[in-house]
Amino acid sequence: GPSQEKPGPAAQLIDCDGCPEMILISAGDFIMGRDDGEPKRYDGPPHPVSIASDYYLGKTEVTYAQFAEFVAESGHAPVQGCNIFLDGKWGKAAWANWQNPGLPQPPKENDPVVCVSWDDATAYVNWLAQKTGQPYRLPSEAEWEFAARAGTQSEYPWGEDKDAGCAIANMFDVAGDAVYPQYPWPNATCTDGFADTAPVGSLSPNPLGLYDIMGSVWEWTQDCYVLPYPADAPSDGTALEVEGTCERRTVRGGSWQTRPDRFAVAWRGRDAPDDGFGTFGLRVARSVKGE
Repeated sequence: GPSQEKPGPAAQLIDCDGCPEMILISAGDFIMGRDDGEPKRYDGPPHPVSIASDYYLGKTEVTYAQFAEFVAESGHAPVQGCNIFLDGKWGKAAWANWQNPGLPQPPKENDPVVCVSWDDATAYVNWLAQKTGQPYRLPSEAEWEFAARAGTQSEYPWGEDKDAGCAIANMFDVAGDAVYPQYPWPNATCTDGFADTAPVGSLSPNPLGLYDIMGSVWEWTQDCYVLPYPADAPSDGTALEVEGTCERRTVRGGSWQTRPDRFAVAWRGRDAPDDGFGTFGLRVARSVKGE
């Protein structure tokens, strides 16, 4: 008889009521990193990566409502105390947490959740995996950068001009500077219409259909942050891990509070896995079942 072709993975899926909506990212090759970086940080060397398998990535960042459901169902206790910019410097506010991240307004259901640690993000994806029976996880840095580049090799996903990102990225912009003139770093000269957090999906998606992959909130990835970037780092799209304790995990993509030059798509943030930050959230990944 005629050959029975196995149906391929769906281009978009939602595995449960309240689960993040996922978008299929097709495997491919790209150059990861750049020959640049700030002092004591280095985003290179540029190196070829061949993403071995198709994978899913959340269409948006995880929302406050999605995270709240996880906390209610799992009993997980998210990190208490959150690093925010207060009185002219970054510091841990003992009172701040995911329910009160120190903004002028409390989080709305559809805002990206923040003040979650890497440990919290990992607990969330593990809960999703258990709940759905599907292989949810955090994205690797390579998977994140491949999707954020969406076929581009420019400094910023939108080109070479750091100030031109407001159509797709909620960055520290004209609107932000008007409300937070005390921030001692430059703002983008464009405006995205939001002074701080915006409901997920408020701006235009990138060419792969992903919202806020740049901007809004930094996104935790699976990788351990190691400097200098090791020559034997994985080139197949999997995460860089170390033996023993990983002291810092990598975040990607910038936030509403981030100055424009840090929107270079290769720019790597890094922080302790048990710390929460007022501008750090997450986007989930999921392997294609059966691989």
